[in-house]
Amino acid sequence: MKSIGSRITLWYAVTVVSTLACLFIAGNYLLENQLIHQLDKLNETQFKQLKSTLGPNYKTLTAQTIDDRIREVTESASALFYIDLHGPMTNRFFKSNNLRGQTIPDIPGEDVYTVDMSGIGELRVGEYPLPPFEVTVGTPMAPLRDAMTGYRKVFLGLLIATLIVSIAIGYALSQLMLQPVRVIQTTANRIRSDNLNERIPVGDVKDEISQLARFLNQMFDRLETSFAEIRRFTADASHELKTPLSLVRLHAERLLVNDYLGSAQKESVHVQLEELARVNRIIDELLFLSRADARAVSVDMKEQEPAAFLQAFAQDASALAEHHGRHFSYTHEGDGAVAFGEQRMRQVLLHLLSNAVSASPPDGCITLRSELLADVWRITVDDEGPGLDAEQRSRVFERFVRFNHAGSDDKGSGLGLAICRSIVQLHRGRIFAAPGENGRGLQMVIEIPFATSSTERKTRSDHSSLESSSLTNSAVSGE
Repeated sequence: MKSIGSRITLWYAVTVVSTLACLFIAGNYLLENQLIHQLDKLNETQFKQLKSTLGPNYKTLTAQTIDDRIREVTESASALFYIDLHGPMTNRFFKSNNLRGQTIPDIPGEDVYTVDMSGIGELRVGEYPLPPFEVTVGTPMAPLRDAMTGYRKVFLGLLIATLIVSIAIGYALSQLMLQPVRVIQTTANRIRSDNLNERIPVGDVKDEISQLARFLNQMFDRLETSFAEIRRFTADASHELKTPLSLVRLHAERLLVNDYLGSAQKESVHVQLEELARVNRIIDELLFLSRADARAVSVDMKEQEPAAFLQAFAQDASALAEHHGRHFSYTHEGDGAVAFGEQRMRQVLLHLLSNAVSASPPDGCITLRSELLADVWRITVDDEGPGLDAEQRSRVFERFVRFNHAGSDDKGSGLGLAICRSIVQLHRGRIFAAPGENGRGLQMVIEIPFATSSTERKTRSDHSSLESSSLTNSAVSGE
């Protein structure tokens, strides 16, 4: 079993059932011995009654007198006792009728014992001296065996019931015991490089689990400090690099206007300028991410119709796709306004489109779907590329992570999707990668929550409709 909760449940059930089984086994042994002891006491009591019936002068009595006296008091208890009285030479003076002519077997050296007689069954036998006679009294063991069988049946039923109940109780206890562990797991799973300020809640109870939570929080404190230092260094280094890079670019551009450079030298300078532009773009991206991490980036959020925004974006997207020999199509469903930053959202969609164009084969199709759901604006961008596996999809938004495909000419920095995620998070939304439809390609999904709930939007829409209707009626009345 991989689950700790399952193991705790199993251990609890096994412990409870094993303990109960041991108690029942011990109880079975003690009860059986106690019942056998009671049968021995019953046989002894019957012997004392016989002795009292014969009187103190029993030695002078004839065999017939002994038989009559004993039979007089034992006939009424013939179902309970089997009696055999014999002399020293095994002369039988009395034998109860229920023995059916048989003789109770004698076990040398044993005063009390158990025998099994044919046609009679199992008897608990006691031998008692009555000089010069010896009295053997037997009692059926069948009631005792029936009682023990009933006891064992009850024990088995209780054992099964205890097993079921202990599994239920063990499961409930395991869930209760592991609740703090699940809280730790859920919280720790939420803590990522962009969310290092969250901590695991620690209760007042000072046990091993709370101590573990404190240790993890201390580790997250150290990680947050380390990440903050790295981000601060990245921001500072990026800022300090911009000035010398600008100077290098300026000198390179001046070289191009000089006539004494040959064609090969000018080509070399062009390459340098391209690489400088690329490095400068990476620095700008790092600066943006640093500011986004520090919550220093603002988005001009305006409530507007996604349909109008997408219609304008689709024109540029179609031109970009056609320029690279691909096709672009889009659909939009739903009416309503959403608060978002037009420029930032356009930046995100252009980057996703650029990635989709790079991943798709020539003459491939990139599809953008937009729909207004109950409380989110959902946008998906599908390509027809080779796609990514689950592990790659989970890492694709990390910084400097790139998965180039065969034939791809992508020379990106690996920061574009990280920037997309930061922008979407500034909109309080989320972005994630999913398998493409029909198992082909890759699907990028953006979900932007509405600033107002669906109920408020419906109420606002109803008010707008009523106002429009009122204006129309007023206009008609005026005419």
